[in-house]
Amino acid sequence: MRILHTADWHLADRLGRIDRTADLRAAVERIAGYCSSEQVDLLLVAGDLFSELASAEALRDAIRHLQEVFAGFLREGGTILAITGNHDKENFCQTLRHAMSLAAPLADAPGEVVPLGRLYLATEPGLVRVEDRKTGVPVQFLLMPYPTPTRYLTDEATQRYQGLDEKNRTLMDAFTTTLHELRGSAAFSPELPAVLAAHISVQGCDLGKLFRLSETEDVVFTDQELLTGFHYTALGHIHRAQTIAGQLHVRYSGSIERMDLGERDDDKGVVLFDLGPEGIDGEPWTLPLPATPVYEVLIDRPSEELGDLRRRYSDASNHLVRIVCSYTPGVDNREAVLRELEEIFPRWYHREIHEVGGLGGTLVIGEPSRSLTFEETVRDYLARELQNEDDELRQGVLERVEALMKEVQT
Repeated sequence: MRILHTADWHLADRLGRIDRTADLRAAVERIAGYCSSEQVDLLLVAGDLFSELASAEALRDAIRHLQEVFAGFLREGGTILAITGNHDKENFCQTLRHAMSLAAPLADAPGEVVPLGRLYLATEPGLVRVEDRKTGVPVQFLLMPYPTPTRYLTDEATQRYQGLDEKNRTLMDAFTTTLHELRGSAAFSPELPAVLAAHISVQGCDLGKLFRLSETEDVVFTDQELLTGFHYTALGHIHRAQTIAGQLHVRYSGSIERMDLGERDDDKGVVLFDLGPEGIDGEPWTLPLPATPVYEVLIDRPSEELGDLRRRYSDASNHLVRIVCSYTPGVDNREAVLRELEEIFPRWYHREIHEVGGLGGTLVIGEPSRSLTFEETVRDYLARELQNEDDELRQGVLERVEALMKEVQT
């Protein structure tokens, strides 16, 4: 079975005022092209399929695009397995999974052989088997979504944690116990090839800059042995592609695009490997994905530097740029500087303009998009602030805010 491992798509995401839909769709289309050209049997997405910043309309459009792009792959018998990550909205993904199960009912029994030619989204830990199209040999997939309380803390005792540290320890223990139970169940066969897919952080890997999450908020697993003993371990969550402890079959694929400034130097790609009855056939290899340039531009003397910037960045129309510019009244025309920077860097996502000799502080901040409505700005802010809260609390706050905004409008 030829498997393509990828993760962290963040479909319908934003960077500041910039909608990343076009960038991410281009990467998804390249992945679909690899599925065809490399004769992939199964596409494995290790979490964060969607962005938590996406509106209902954007999520609908993202699903429609997936349907269009992968229709041929699925029609020819290809299979897509995806797990949920910390940025996937739990309620939405649960609803999507239920809708897909209603259209194509499954028994949901552990170790069940699932039909080919479909997309499966695992919102809960599980074990499924997919048969190799050529040999008919089943491959086992242990699917472990990101550890959240609603997914893993299912009894009252485990829900009585106090503080973030205890919560993370409890989640780590519950995740580990669940994985061991799946692996030790009667449905798991030691005789068959097995792949683990998990959306977690592992101590010892190069974390880089965590995406909208601090290290104290994240659940970081210290036991690397938890990931061993499988023929391949497909990890998501860390956006920088890497292997764990030099093991070529235990790795993060990385995100499919540069999502922010912290990933400016990262190369992007997907991992391809062949899995036979005896395990990995040869070494996994990486297929590259073009990545959008993301960088910062610092300007101290606009009247002297803008001409050189225009020459140096003549092809920057698609680049994502953070601009920090200082100008001197009487020397630099502030409005003219802003207009020229807009022409050079039309996709700036954050902008700070400082007056030299002024009272200090940022006079212009471009993070809230000038194209966003008040309601969209509120939703964007709350999505960021509530992303690590329990799904029930997050949904309750968002519903209340939506009601209040409707009252204001009427």
